[in-house]
Amino acid sequence: MTEKEFETVIGLEVHLQLNTKTKIFCGCANGFGRDPNSQTCPVCLGLPGTLPVLNKKVLEHAIKVALALDCQINPRIKFDRKNYYYPDLPKGYQISQFDLPIAFHGNVLVPTDGTIKRVNIKRAHLEEDAGKMIHDPQDNCSLVDYNRTGTPLIEIVTDPDLRSAQEAYDFLSILKLTLQYLDVSDCDMEKGSLRCDANISIREKGHAQLGTKTEVKNMNSFRAVKAALEFEQNRQKNLVLSNQKITQETRLWNEEKGMTFPMRSKEEAHDYRYFPEPDLVPFTLEQDAIEKIKDTIPELPFEKLNRLIQEYKISNYDAQILIQDRDLSGFFEECTKHFKETKKICNWIGSALLQELNNKKTSIKDVALKPENFAKLIKKVEDGDLNNLRGKEALHDMIETGKDIDTIITEKGLTQVSDDGTLETLIEDVIKENPNVVEQVKQGKDTAIGFLVGQAMKKTQGKANPKKIGEILRRRIQNG
Repeated sequence: MTEKEFETVIGLEVHLQLNTKTKIFCGCANGFGRDPNSQTCPVCLGLPGTLPVLNKKVLEHAIKVALALDCQINPRIKFDRKNYYYPDLPKGYQISQFDLPIAFHGNVLVPTDGTIKRVNIKRAHLEEDAGKMIHDPQDNCSLVDYNRTGTPLIEIVTDPDLRSAQEAYDFLSILKLTLQYLDVSDCDMEKGSLRCDANISIREKGHAQLGTKTEVKNMNSFRAVKAALEFEQNRQKNLVLSNQKITQETRLWNEEKGMTFPMRSKEEAHDYRYFPEPDLVPFTLEQDAIEKIKDTIPELPFEKLNRLIQEYKISNYDAQILIQDRDLSGFFEECTKHFKETKKICNWIGSALLQELNNKKTSIKDVALKPENFAKLIKKVEDGDLNNLRGKEALHDMIETGKDIDTIITEKGLTQVSDDGTLETLIEDVIKENPNVVEQVKQGKDTAIGFLVGQAMKKTQGKANPKKIGEILRRRIQNG
C-alpha cells in the first residue's frame, strides 16, 4: 500500500469561553488574569448545600452562536452531570449537556484550496469550564487555580468532514472570525478563551469505514493545530505501513519537539456515567425568544465579503483583508462616503494603516483616527498636495495624536513643493551638479533618472512631488 492510498479524516471539538460578566451557574466575576482563587464561591467550588442557577446571558450567547452556525435549536433545555475526577474539578463532576444539546445539525462554509467546503456541525452544547493546573517542575509540585471553574463554555463539535490539516486550519479561521463578529467571546487562544481538540484517523482511499482515531490536545494556536495534525497523520500512516496497530487514545502536542505523546486511553461516553443534573430543572425555549435573539445577529463574514465585492467593486483579496476585522470593514465603508476611489482606500488600509496598527499592537477601534480624516489624507496624496512618504508620516501622527490632516500638515510643515518655478530652479541645480548621471540618462540608462530624482528630493527635504520632478527632469534633459 502506498502513501497515496490513504485518506485523512478529521473532526474538531472547539471550546469557546463566553464573555458574560458572571459565570454560568453563580455570581462570581467571569474575568481573566485575576489573583489565583480570587473569583470563587461555594457554588462554583461545589460545596455542600449549594445550588446552581443558569445565567440567562449565557443561554442567549449560546443561541446566537448556534443560529450563526445555521444550527437547529433544541426547544427543550436539559443539563447533565459528567462524572470524572481531576484535581482542577472541585465538584468531581462537570455540569454539561449529553443527549439534548442546545443545538445540532448546523454547517459552516469554508473557503479552502480555491473552493468552498461545507463542514457540518454535529452539535453545540453548554457546559462549565474546569479550573487550571499549574505544574512547577522546579519545586516538583502542582498548583491549582479555581478562578476558571464555572466559566461558561459552548462546545462546538464538527462531523468528521475535514480531509487535511490545512482544511482544519481554514475551518478554525472562519469559525473564529464568525464568533468574533457575534461579540460573544474574545476568542483569545493565549488566554484559553478558544481551545481546540482534534480527532484524527486514516483509512484507505475509497473505504467508507473510519479508522481508529486519536484525540490530540494541548494546541494553543491554529498553527499548532495544523502542525499537530500533520505529525499525527504521518505517524498513523507509518504505523499502518509497518503493520503496527493504531491505539485509540488521547495524545498531547509538544510544541518544542514538534511531536504528539500519549496522555491516556480514550474515554467513551459511558465512562463518564452521565445522568440528568438534579439541581437544574429542564425547561422549554419559546420560539419568540429565539427570534428576538436572531434579530441581534450582525452581518456575518461570508455575507459581508460578497456584499463588499458587489457594492464597492473591490477585489476578493481586498475584501478578505477588510472582513478580518468587523470594525475595519466598517471604517472602510465610512471612508467611501468621503472619497469614492475604493481601490485606493483599500491600498492604504492594506499597507500603511495596517502596518501602523500592527506596530502599535492595536486595532482600528482603539485609535483616534476618523474615517473622514483618513479619506482626506488619501485625497491629498492623490492630488499631489503630499507625496506618498510624507503621507505615511502624516498618518502615523494622525494615529498618535488624533489630529486631522490639515493640522498635521501645518504643524509639521509637510506641504508639498509643487510650484513649477521653484522646481525648475531646483532641477537646474541638480542637472549642473550631476553631469555624468545626466549623460547616462541621455544614453538611454533610464534607471539613472531615479538618482537625480533622489537628489532633488533631498534639496526639498522630501517635500516635492517625485513624479512631477521626474517629468521635469526628463523634459529638461531631452531638450538639452
